[in-house]
Amino acid sequence: MNGLLFLFGSAFVVALSGALMPGPVLTATISEVLKRGFRAGPLIIVGHAILEITLLVLVIAGLGPWIVREDVKSWLGVGGGVLLIAMGAQMAWTAQVAADDALQRKADPRSAVRGPVLTGILMSLSNPYWALWWATIGLNYVALALKSGFLGLASFYSGHIMADLAWYSAVSAAVASGRKLCPRAAYIVLIMACGLALVALGAYFLSDGLGRLV
Repeated sequence: MNGLLFLFGSAFVVALSGALMPGPVLTATISEVLKRGFRAGPLIIVGHAILEITLLVLVIAGLGPWIVREDVKSWLGVGGGVLLIAMGAQMAWTAQVAADDALQRKADPRSAVRGPVLTGILMSLSNPYWALWWATIGLNYVALALKSGFLGLASFYSGHIMADLAWYSAVSAAVASGRKLCPRAAYIVLIMACGLALVALGAYFLSDGLGRLV
């Protein structure tokens, strides 16, 4: 039991330290909460969790050593950079429409769930360092967790994803509480800023990936 608690607790702390660092998921969470309200944040983490458990299975199956290859890291950076630039540009370009929809509460209830979940998946995919984390630190944790069998793996994964859920729920609550007082112009500026931040991050990933290929 102590071993399982250690796996849960240490996975929580390690994941929380990573979640606190700004990145595509944080930027997208702020933007989606501005447009859709509090629940967009936890739903983004649902998408993130779906992708993480898929990658966890692949890492266990032997994908880890392949991900850390230099050519693979390069193409992950290029692909992720292009995806972030495209999504960020679209976010900035449609900021006015998104702000008006949010203020008038026109959002389709189905898209209000489907949109954030898909965003969580795409934002995770777009970050090459996310896959590298799982292929290195994550792989070591998986090896440690597997010594305790399925319960060990479950303790590690639940601790890891609970840290993401706790942090992004807190961020969502803070943004949603300010959202009610946010004027239209501020809405537009914030959504555009989030979009431009994704473009900048995408440009960095793309430049880094191309630099590795040269």
